[in-house]
Order: sequence, then structure tokens, then C-alpha cells
Amino acid sequence: MMNDIKAYLRANGTWIAVSVVLATLLVLTSCQPAHAQIPSAANSYQRELTRIVQQEWGMHGRVAVHAAQIHQESAWRSNVNSPVGAQGLSQFMPSTSKWIAEIYPDLGTAAPYSPGWAMRAQARYNKWHWQRLNGTANQCEHWAMVLSAYNGGMGWVNRDRRLATAAGDDAARWFGHVERYTNRAGWAKRENRHYVRHILLNLTPRYARAGWQGGAPC
Repeated sequence: MMNDIKAYLRANGTWIAVSVVLATLLVLTSCQPAHAQIPSAANSYQRELTRIVQQEWGMHGRVAVHAAQIHQESAWRSNVNSPVGAQGLSQFMPSTSKWIAEIYPDLGTAAPYSPGWAMRAQARYNKWHWQRLNGTANQCEHWAMVLSAYNGGMGWVNRDRRLATAAGDDAARWFGHVERYTNRAGWAKRENRHYVRHILLNLTPRYARAGWQGGAPC
């Protein structure tokens, strides 16, 4: 038996060595820090986004959440258009850009393709939702509802919360509660629920580990 093993190793030694190297590389690749997956374009916006979020939300503002949201919206491409007409880094619909510029004149004329304008409007719009979505269980649940509203409208979130209450679930909690209820079309529900979960549970921790300020609320 021992002689058979030695003969096999001599005949197949090269393949075994290659296999070991490939296996090692696979392990090392899988252990790469999650922030290695952050688009390189994000780095050029980190300082400005940090400054904007801190100005709008205070020194402990969730920069990592806003960065993760941009990642999901546009992958940090400032000139991108979505198939449904959303524009720029933060993917505002033209009507939403115009509305935000009207209620916040200090932002100036709507300019969704301007990264600076888009990031500030995004931070302002998130805060607008934050201040109106009350009665949440904690910051994680609060952010979930804010992001759901950013993606699909606050009216839908309020309706979903009422449906959750009517079914005996907790309208203060999005995960496992409000997220289960909606009268939206099937595709809209899937998109909205993925949007919230992917940003908060996958992307935000990635940016937080990479050193973007504010940490992950969930």
C-alpha cells in the first residue's frame, strides 16, 4: 500500500502542488476584507459626503449608510440614468429633484447630475423622511423605513405599517413585521424589500468596516 501511495505521488505530484496553490488562493481571496468590494470611485467622494452628512445630521451622522445607499443607487456613477428616468449619483426622479429644490431653496436649482448637489439632496431627503416616520423601535428599524420611503415613497410605508397593525404585527419594526405587508405590485415589493435589506445588512457594514463614519445601525 505504501509503495502504491509513493508511486501515485510521484506521478501526480505536479497536479497536487497546483491544487494546493489554487486552494490556498481561494481561501485567501475569500478572506479579503469586504471593503475591497467598494468601487474605487467612492474614494473620491468620501471626504465630501462625510462633510455633507455631518452638516445635515450632526457629527455622528450615518455616513456609511448614505455611502451604501449611493452604492446601491448608482454604483458611484454621477452621470447614470435608470430605465425609469432616475438621474445621477443619488438617482432622483426629475420631479423629486424639482420638489426638493423648491422646499429647500438653499440647495439651489435642481442638479441631480452634480455629485455635490445630489449628495446633499440625498442627505436632506433622508432626514425629511426620518423626521416624519415616528414610532419606530430603534435606529435600525427607523433607517429601514427611511430607505423604504426613499425607494418607493413615504405613503407606501405608512400604508404598509397600517396593514401590519391590522394583522397584529408590530408597526414599529420593519424587519420581519412591516416588510411582510403591502399592496404594491409583486415586482415593486421585491425591489423595495431588497433595497432596504441590501443597503442596511450588506453594504453599510462593508463601508463601516472600511472606515466610513457613523457605523452601521443594524
